[in-house]
Amino acid sequence: MRNFRPLLALPLVLLGLSGCTPIVPLDPAPDANNPKCADVIVRLPDVILDADKQDLGSDPAGEWLKRETDAQATGAWGNPTSILLRCGVAVPGPSTLPCATVKGIDWLRDDSGAPNYVFTTFGRDPAVEVVIDSSRASGTNVLEALSLAVGTIPTTGACTNPIDVLDLPSPEPSPSPTE
Repeated sequence: MRNFRPLLALPLVLLGLSGCTPIVPLDPAPDANNPKCADVIVRLPDVILDADKQDLGSDPAGEWLKRETDAQATGAWGNPTSILLRCGVAVPGPSTLPCATVKGIDWLRDDSGAPNYVFTTFGRDPAVEVVIDSSRASGTNVLEALSLAVGTIPTTGACTNPIDVLDLPSPEPSPSPTE
């Protein structure tokens, strides 16, 4: 008769391996049940690559692997977790926060909790919030990796320059010093 003991141990080994990366606890955003968030979540990348941070103790070779979360319309990457995403956060109105466009998506950047930066889409409803530990991951690389998923939410507005809104003249370049 065959020895089946190795097969009996297989479920225990698999259970032990799955315990290495526990589920990331998150709170769902107020509008997490928006169908547009479902479109975003199903398109999230399984891996976010960051060639700039390979030597900072990230996952092997600068990769942040997707983790399981316990809340609707959320995502997480890295072990330890370095990137968090929530879809369905409050849609921001006019803001004094800096706005950057990455791959056609406008993001407001809140650096008040540095090195954790909070990026929130601007001009999209529902809004998406991404929290990035900048000591472990490059914000630009992460936002680029998420752009295909987040880009499924239609644009409803865009960041503007105060000069454009207030109809102020463009600043004149400073004259070059002469000798």
